Amino acid sequence: MYRIVLFDQRGCGRSTPLADERDADLRTNTTAHLIGDIEQLRQILDVETWTVLGMSWGTTLALAYAQMHPRRVNALVLALVTTTSRREVQWITEGVGRIFPQEWDRFAAAVPPALQDRPLVDAYAEMLFDSDSAIRDHAAREWCAWEDAHVSLAPQHKTNPRFEDPEFRLRFARLVTHYWRNAAFLQDEQLIRNAPILNGIPGELIHGRYDVSSPLDTAWRLSKSWVTSSLRVLKDSGHGGGESLFSAVVAATDLFSGSEAAREL
Repeated sequence: MYRIVLFDQRGCGRSTPLADERDADLRTNTTAHLIGDIEQLRQILDVETWTVLGMSWGTTLALAYAQMHPRRVNALVLALVTTTSRREVQWITEGVGRIFPQEWDRFAAAVPPALQDRPLVDAYAEMLFDSDSAIRDHAAREWCAWEDAHVSLAPQHKTNPRFEDPEFRLRFARLVTHYWRNAAFLQDEQLIRNAPILNGIPGELIHGRYDVSSPLDTAWRLSKSWVTSSLRVLKDSGHGGGESLFSAVVAATDLFSGSEAAREL
């Protein structure tokens, strides 16, 4: 038996003001601010230590939090592992276009000539805050179409229905580009370089073989330096998830809840 604590990060879900608002200001929406929010939440709930779970971008945030506050973390469950390094951002916005050339051509073609000298993530970040609502909506639509294109090679992958909501599209795209263009506001390769800080903390790394959005090498490199972690590679899963992924996440949290290593999630 364990208690689950979920929260919406700044700018999304029930955390206001929302990132899709006309005058949204993301200057106080950084990884350092989010880590502070998590730690404040722990204190408010009077939790001494807890297991931290993250998926996709959440793994970046979970790793950053755990490396900042290792004494507060009993265990980590990380699925669809990313560190949001500049190398990873370059791959997911440009390099992976080699696998999806038609979809990438459309993604790149949506950038107007005035912004074509910039990295795609920077160009989209500016388009998403353009004063013209038509430009903002077009950028959000094209960004989310690209997300849906590359998120998985798994045959059973389905598109994300939430991308049909224009408010959600804009909110999602603004936050993603904000963090990606700034490499999560971390020093490059910081989370891999500082992985030994986590030695002594048990961890489960869960990653899909079909994940082309975030190739397996990030999870592999992390596991090599974080020696008290174990890496589980799912043969039928991509970054879009799937039954085996969620079953593996539940099994990992169940494992830690039954040991002295974890009493909170």
